[in-house]
Amino acid sequence: MKNPVIAIGLDAADPVLLEQWMSQGHLKNLQRLREQGAYGRLTNLEYYKAETPWTTFLTGCLPAKTGYWAPIKFHEGTYQAEVVGAYGFEEYSPFYALGDDYRVAAFDLPQSTLSDQVNGLQVLAWGAHSPQTPSHSQPASLLKEITQKYGEHPALHKDHGDWWDKSYISRLRQALKVGVDRRVAICRDMLKQEPWDLFLTIFGETHSAGHDFWFLSQPGHPLYSLRGEVGDPMLEVFEKVDQAVGEILDEASEDTYLVVFAAHGSDDNTTDVTSMLLLAEFLYRFSFPGKFMLPYGKPGTPVPPPMNTPQRLNWQEEVWRQVHHPNPLVRLLRQKASDEFNTQLDRVFRKLNKGVKLPLLSQISRPKGDLVWMPVIWYQQMWSQMKAFALPSFSEGYIRINLKGREPQGIVEPAEYNALCEELTEKLYQLKNPRTGETVVKKVVRTRQSASDRDPKLPDADLVVIWKDQPTDVIEDSELGRMGPVPYRRTGSHRPRGFLTVCGPGIEAGSQLAESHGVDLAPTILELMGAPIPEYFDGKPLVKASVPVT
Repeated sequence: MKNPVIAIGLDAADPVLLEQWMSQGHLKNLQRLREQGAYGRLTNLEYYKAETPWTTFLTGCLPAKTGYWAPIKFHEGTYQAEVVGAYGFEEYSPFYALGDDYRVAAFDLPQSTLSDQVNGLQVLAWGAHSPQTPSHSQPASLLKEITQKYGEHPALHKDHGDWWDKSYISRLRQALKVGVDRRVAICRDMLKQEPWDLFLTIFGETHSAGHDFWFLSQPGHPLYSLRGEVGDPMLEVFEKVDQAVGEILDEASEDTYLVVFAAHGSDDNTTDVTSMLLLAEFLYRFSFPGKFMLPYGKPGTPVPPPMNTPQRLNWQEEVWRQVHHPNPLVRLLRQKASDEFNTQLDRVFRKLNKGVKLPLLSQISRPKGDLVWMPVIWYQQMWSQMKAFALPSFSEGYIRINLKGREPQGIVEPAEYNALCEELTEKLYQLKNPRTGETVVKKVVRTRQSASDRDPKLPDADLVVIWKDQPTDVIEDSELGRMGPVPYRRTGSHRPRGFLTVCGPGIEAGSQLAESHGVDLAPTILELMGAPIPEYFDGKPLVKASVPVT
């Protein structure tokens, strides 16, 4: 039996934060849904937690099955990494691609694809955060029609900035609110067109707000004292989304199942500084004892104050000013000259260093490409000479061993692979935040059991560094010295936790779902629809025959 389903995702909306706000009287529509239906928390992968949740949701499969771990791919045999975007969906289709028997409207899902097996409407990258897909639709004219009638989302591809840029924060605050208003109008219009078997949309505004407004909202963040008189823009956006959810659900008939969910959550940012910069410096110093790119700090000496007054255009420019250069004139120019001058200087160095194994004028230069903003890629020219190097990341620290026989200029013998992994793991566990004296690494995960494991569906990293939940701007190793302090980047980052609320016929009001996994979302929606659940799914439905599974 078919049952209509309206499913609304709140991108990266953290259950801990939502529950706190609901207990304080905020988010009244989400609280009402929780009281009227079943609610439970979800977990997700502890690592690659920022890169994989949407693909897991869309396919109903874990990354080990799809082989998709991140929108950035390291190409074995090249020492090159590039942005590849979303999963290709050749092997596993989006779960809502159900063929002619089901009418489906999918609006603005991040990291998805247009599928010929969807009988209905599909719109991608109208306003999603980091959509990893082109802005297009099926029918092809639909996106243009929507844009002409309702306008563009003012934050699409424009929700990347820095916490110290007050004009950016102000623009984003307004853009997200306008985006929510336009999104809800589009959704309500679609719902009035016909009684869909499945209507599915994702609010990306909660994701963007979490990244950039976290320090303005949460007192535990180390930058909270710098917020000024701005109110709580993150709560404002979430309240706006809560109101929009209520307006969308007002369009539902009595026999409709209502699903509101998040596949992953957010909290203080503990990954940008460590994974995008400090880990790369740690591995550089590990491979080249006595050398450093970031200024060397002696362990045990007083720690400089946090860099709370950045002046440059963006985070990468601030970090670039700190990169060590043996020429004192170049060091002075990096610190004092304009951003444009330093960009031109980079071009000169790239030309002079082209084809030279060891750069003539600079130990490090910023390469061209989409990843230049991420300092970990600045070390790329040295990867072939390092025992291990850090890969570009949006969450955990990813370490690739420079393995002989696998990498084009590998220097680590296969027989030394296990010993090197163990040595790095031990040193990583000893890294400390000198401000607190506490260690900074929660866990180091080995993704391969041996050097010979070449399964193409494994992640690019040999070791994954899961950082503890406390933000840090500086780390210290007793032998390799102090690295940092550097400015914080985005103030919010992700956590492997989400939630699910289900309301509708047969769902007991106020009932509690057992803690489950994000991979269970797709089969749950299909179960509510009365649609077949593929045997290859890794997840299971969390409601069965309209009764919560306990």
